[in-house]
Amino acid sequence: MTSTPTAREFRASDLGTLAVIAWSGQHPDEAKDIPFLLAYSLGDGAGGREGATEAVRALLENNGLPVGDVVDAQRMPSFPVSLLVVAGQAVVSMPYLNAQCVAPPEWLAAAAERGYAYFVFTTRPWATAVPGTPVAETDLVSFAMDEATLTGAAHCLLPVRQLRA
Repeated sequence: MTSTPTAREFRASDLGTLAVIAWSGQHPDEAKDIPFLLAYSLGDGAGGREGATEAVRALLENNGLPVGDVVDAQRMPSFPVSLLVVAGQAVVSMPYLNAQCVAPPEWLAAAAERGYAYFVFTTRPWATAVPGTPVAETDLVSFAMDEATLTGAAHCLLPVRQLRA
């Protein structure tokens, strides 16, 4: 007898405020910039930081983004997570969630050149980042490159999609 995996319970009220930041950076082994997207909760939902962590984990796993793994969605046309770049904004969509952020010009250029973005959605809340307020580069690097942020995250290469005229 085999068992099929069941979906984790997802409670949107536990997510709290969700934010996405776009930035680009150079990989040490490559000459071209890589466009990155980081999604995180502020941990201000009904269940606090722990509830946000569990809600993000359930959302990710229920959408085929296992925490700790890298998924290459470029090779998966029916993948439930997508990235649309339109009017200078990056819009990430998945069941139960649509999030967008203004993308800086260097991110837009890197995304256009590469045709994908490296998406990191962490289960680790970042309570000090305020949506709509610029984040200092040192704060971004400190949070985004922290081992707890990276190991508690799903990583995905998302193909860039654009509206057709």
